[in-house]
Amino acid sequence: MTDTVSTVQSGTPHNNKGDLFTSFNVEDFDVPKGRDEVWRFIGLRKLRGLHNGEFSEPVDQKFSVSLPEGAEESVRVERLERTDARVGRTGGAVDRVGAQVWSTAQVADVLTVGKNAVVEEPITVTVEGSGDGVTSFGITVIEVESGAEATVDLRYRGSGTHADNVEIILGDAARLTLITDIAWEDDALHLSSQVAVLGRDAVLRHSAGIFGGEIVRFVPRVKFTAPGADAELVGVYFADDGQYFEERLLVDHAVPNCRSNVLYKGALQGDPSSSKQDTRNAWVGDVLIRSKATGTDTYEVNRNLVLTNGARADAVPNLEIETGEIPGAGHAATVGRFDPEHLFYLMARGIPEKVARKLIVRGFFSEAINRIPVEAVREDFENRIAHELEGFTA
Repeated sequence: MTDTVSTVQSGTPHNNKGDLFTSFNVEDFDVPKGRDEVWRFIGLRKLRGLHNGEFSEPVDQKFSVSLPEGAEESVRVERLERTDARVGRTGGAVDRVGAQVWSTAQVADVLTVGKNAVVEEPITVTVEGSGDGVTSFGITVIEVESGAEATVDLRYRGSGTHADNVEIILGDAARLTLITDIAWEDDALHLSSQVAVLGRDAVLRHSAGIFGGEIVRFVPRVKFTAPGADAELVGVYFADDGQYFEERLLVDHAVPNCRSNVLYKGALQGDPSSSKQDTRNAWVGDVLIRSKATGTDTYEVNRNLVLTNGARADAVPNLEIETGEIPGAGHAATVGRFDPEHLFYLMARGIPEKVARKLIVRGFFSEAINRIPVEAVREDFENRIAHELEGFTA
């Protein structure tokens, strides 16, 4: 077996899923078609021209940062030119929409936590939708330098059409808790790519909540560059009537003795009598263990709860292993409805059926939500799930 890794041109065979063709230039990618593997779940005609260049007037993203008291000396917030050397360090895009962001955005918003700094309270980053008639493009860089620790709460709010690339760079022994909170209005479209690069002994706690938007496609990727790093990716999503969500993950173990754990849980409820399209979620989780990544410990899980007719979930876990010298690797995925035994158990104890169903749904999410490190976020996500269930009558 050769250890040589080489990228190849877009649309041609490649060595593994970590060696996909990448570029900063949109013209290097063909316009995607519905049969293309990475676009096969989503309706291309609904992407408002982001996939083929026919989008409305481009504008820069509306970006703001709220720093906790006392963090001003440890955290830098800058808006840089797209061509600045501090931008683009995680590599080019793996698809045409990501490359469109690199080719179109004029500036990058950069947040840096300085070396050995410890920011105890969350840093809040807000991206606000730009509304109708325009398409916003964003490049966000979050860097935590060596020995530093921070929590970043990245929030998406408002309405509009938005595409962005988020670069996450962790220095040696850095620790970052990143919460991506996607809570757009129901008419928003958001295609997002995140790439995290972890240094030696770095720790990433990556949490995502997807509750809003008409179409949301969320693509996080993790790259290990030195031994000892640890990444945990936790996600929750609740797709309601007519919403389409997609989460497409890659964890790339290229070096020895790193750990990763992925847990995504979601629920879907639709209204069969609605004029909207069916409610749908598509989850694709890829874990790659390269030939040099001995000592890797990894596991990924996706669970889906379909609450009504008119809702559909697809779950595709993939585990690609190039070495057997690892303590453990595995994956699991399920799509199902209520367990009737759970429902019977609660109803037999005098709990009304509607209340029992809601308790089961909230219990289903608890495993994932309890892994989110920030208490306020856990409570917020639980409240949103409760709100979604207010209209649940199945």
